[in-house]
Amino acid sequence: MSIVCATNFSDAALRASTLAAALARKSGVPLLLVHVLNPNSARAFGRALTGAAEAALADQVKRLEKQGAKVETTLLTGEPAESLVAFAREQQASLVMVAAPSQEAPFLSVGGTVDRLAQALPIPLLVVRGAASLEAWARGERPLKVMLGVDRSLPFEAAREWVKGLRRFGAVEVVGGRVYWPEEEYPRLGLPLPNSFDDVTPELRQAMEQETAALLAPLASDAQAPRAVVFAGVGRIADHLVELAEREGVDLLVVGTHHRRALGRLWSVSHHAVRLARMSVACVPSTMAAEAAVDAPLPVFSEVLVGTDFSETGNRAVAYACGLVPEGGTVHLVHAAEGKLTPGQEAELKQQLLAAVPKAAQAGGRRVQVELLPHGRDVVMALVQASERHRVDAIVMGTHGRSGLKRAVLGSVTQELLLRTDRPVLVVRPPRG
Repeated sequence: MSIVCATNFSDAALRASTLAAALARKSGVPLLLVHVLNPNSARAFGRALTGAAEAALADQVKRLEKQGAKVETTLLTGEPAESLVAFAREQQASLVMVAAPSQEAPFLSVGGTVDRLAQALPIPLLVVRGAASLEAWARGERPLKVMLGVDRSLPFEAAREWVKGLRRFGAVEVVGGRVYWPEEEYPRLGLPLPNSFDDVTPELRQAMEQETAALLAPLASDAQAPRAVVFAGVGRIADHLVELAEREGVDLLVVGTHHRRALGRLWSVSHHAVRLARMSVACVPSTMAAEAAVDAPLPVFSEVLVGTDFSETGNRAVAYACGLVPEGGTVHLVHAAEGKLTPGQEAELKQQLLAAVPKAAQAGGRRVQVELLPHGRDVVMALVQASERHRVDAIVMGTHGRSGLKRAVLGSVTQELLLRTDRPVLVVRPPRG
């Protein structure tokens, strides 16, 4: 493993390499300092150009080795982004660091080397702006204030794990920045729409704050829990996230990236964050999530949702849901009720739900919360919305075991649920015979 730092010998690149050397020394890995020559210039000027570049790299080695870092240099020729991506892969580097493009770069360097690196690297890219605060953190003089862009995606999970790893370099204070579109969240959570388009109801605000806190929970440490900042926005998420980062005065903005191509970059948070932020930005690709999963803690099912239609199979699913959660866990037991119910009918159905809970579960310290779901004609949507509102760790559903033409004609709530939720689903089948 190693840290790769690309340099063009500018003042900004010198500061980035100083920070890179400090991080490499703390990690106990070599720093690979790389300069990429333009192939046309290399052909035109030959040995004179390569000799000057080698001499400049040698001067940098002398300076950086005084910090106690082990530094190796490499001179490449080719298109800078492609050459650096190939080199980082070959060296199995853990991080690539570059200085941010200058403000004089056309269109804030859209399509430039840094932009292409952020979209192509399979490992994190740290774009350094104003390195003084990061250098002081690396020297142990102050904590690093980080804003982590929060959403419900795989790139976020990868970025969250990377932020967790920053603590090996020094103290880290984490602020989670969540920008959301209300018109998307109301239907997802099954909450009633407000009268005005731009209103945010207290129910929605509370739901988003609680969900964001749960997403940040793995970053909690003995020293400090991460703080969440939630903002209802319209338009590009990156613009609001950068504004939040500036308002919070963070040293580093960390975002996950999907490696979007072409028009997909118009809405890419990482693409615009690198362009617009006035602080350092780290882009963490979603591919890092697979590596993090190897060392991830085992999942705990503390909140589970189970639906029953009061059939034998539906009630069997209730027992499985209760067995899935540990003592102190919560089972959200729901029934999709048809039509408008009187208060008496609601009370009767809730009693019927409670009667389906096994006595062993009631005695085991598990909490059971019953709920009747109004659904219109879409039972599956009601179940998905309830699972999102309660932020459950899994959904448990019974199936009648239909197969072949019978299933194709009649349909299956459980089958449809598997297609429309991204939460784990445990399917309980009836015994044969």
